[in-house]
Amino acid sequence: MFTGIIEATGRVAQLEPRGGDLRLAIAAPGFGSDDIALGDSVSVSGCCLTVVAIENHTLAFDVSNESLALTTLGSLRVDGAVNLEKALRLSDRLGGHLVSGHIDGVGKIASIEPDARSQRWAVEAPQDLMRYIAAKGSVCVDGVSLTVNAIDGDRFEVNLIPHTVEHTTFRDRRAGDRVNLEIDLLARYLERLMNVPEH
Repeated sequence: MFTGIIEATGRVAQLEPRGGDLRLAIAAPGFGSDDIALGDSVSVSGCCLTVVAIENHTLAFDVSNESLALTTLGSLRVDGAVNLEKALRLSDRLGGHLVSGHIDGVGKIASIEPDARSQRWAVEAPQDLMRYIAAKGSVCVDGVSLTVNAIDGDRFEVNLIPHTVEHTTFRDRRAGDRVNLEIDLLARYLERLMNVPEH
């Protein structure tokens, strides 16, 4: 589990095909990898991945074809930036919202507009996900916990303060870019509870 509060950004150091899938290496000198062990979970732009190798400040992950096909990880390029967060400890503050790192779909940035010192983003989401996204609810975009400001058809709007833009990969994002989306866990469980037939 994660909180959606990004701890650092890293850069793709290597993309190595292995047996039909991929070994992904991320150089993350500012991430503080001293307390990361083999087998630990790390959120990489919202995707929960398992650390399989550590060398200096570079972390390696094996990425399955499923993850490559259903997230933006399949379109990563060497030197591309990614958001990073370590797994939540029970003693940590929950600054964002509970995030599983299991991507529900890929969206597209429809527009980025200035709003005083902040940015207002409109994000197009797959239609089957929009039912779970509510105004003033939570959504995770590329691993970042955000509050939904408004809903309009197949789009939702979020507001990004300067700190969020400067300390995440959002600083390099443009309209048309694809992003990983994870809906609020509570919405998924609520739907499941309401649709389970009574016996």
